[in-house]
Amino acid sequence: MKNLVLACLIVLSLGSCGINKQAQQIRALEKCEYRVIDATDISLAGTDVKKLINGKAVNPVNLPGIALGLLRKDIPLRARLNLEITNPTGDLAAINNFEYKILINRQEIANGFVDQSVNIGSNQSVRVPLVLNTNVYQFLTDNKIIDDISSFIAGATNGSEKKGLVTLKIKPSIRVGNELIKYPGFITINKEISSKILL
Repeated sequence: MKNLVLACLIVLSLGSCGINKQAQQIRALEKCEYRVIDATDISLAGTDVKKLINGKAVNPVNLPGIALGLLRKDIPLRARLNLEITNPTGDLAAINNFEYKILINRQEIANGFVDQSVNIGSNQSVRVPLVLNTNVYQFLTDNKIIDDISSFIAGATNGSEKKGLVTLKIKPSIRVGNELIKYPGFITINKEISSKILL
């Protein structure tokens, strides 16, 4: 009986150590620095946005496919945001997987899930791709948002740099045994981005 109790205490102790270690890794993650490196493979209603910029056509409503999308109330925006995470702490920062939300000028435009383990060693950086795949119909029926988008794209075409606020919200998960436990709330990263990111 004593051996059974001792074995249970050892298992509980190891489990507690594992939880504490992962909690420490998430605390290190909170202190990490986040930077959107670039956005690639950007398409709106099936049109490559880089071709739009090169063609100097800056009004998204004039894109081929937008008229049909407006009728269907389905205008797909697809992109890949490359996120760089730098760990300035002395501890390993790690998560098993995470949910994310992407907001532009405080409006949520996409959310998703990264199902991969991310480990950032002390004073190291890693890049994590975030796939954006969303319907922007509601945004392209708002004149103010259309003006903002046109102005941002124009900044990439005519050299008059425009800036916007991108907010990334991350909800990491830690593994306890076979269970994934979600972090209570989101880690919020606000970053100002330049229209140069489209070039």
